[in-house]
Amino acid sequence: MSAARKRAFVPWRQNESGQVVPLFIIIIFVGIVTIFLLGKLGQQAAERASAQTAADAAALAGVAAGEDAAGETAKNNGGTLLSYVHVGQKVEVVVRVGHAQATARAEARW
Repeated sequence: MSAARKRAFVPWRQNESGQVVPLFIIIIFVGIVTIFLLGKLGQQAAERASAQTAADAAALAGVAAGEDAAGETAKNNGGTLLSYVHVGQKVEVVVRVGHAQATARAEARW
């Protein structure tokens, strides 16, 4: 059998030229979207971690030196002090960094 006759028996292969291009475009698009979403997810995780760090530091500063110290510590850690509650020897603060918000508590034990 000649090569021309073998192709005649497989008709679906005659129309497959150019099928790789749309598949390649779809794969590239999915890859770009995945990278974008992973970047956003990483950014949010970093903001949450920064917010928690700032809140922890602000709570410790607040229990030791008061609300002004808590606000200054939150600011030094890239955050904004949203709430400060001091009851007895306990302090609770809420800090925002970017779009993330974190709460921390501290208690003086001396």
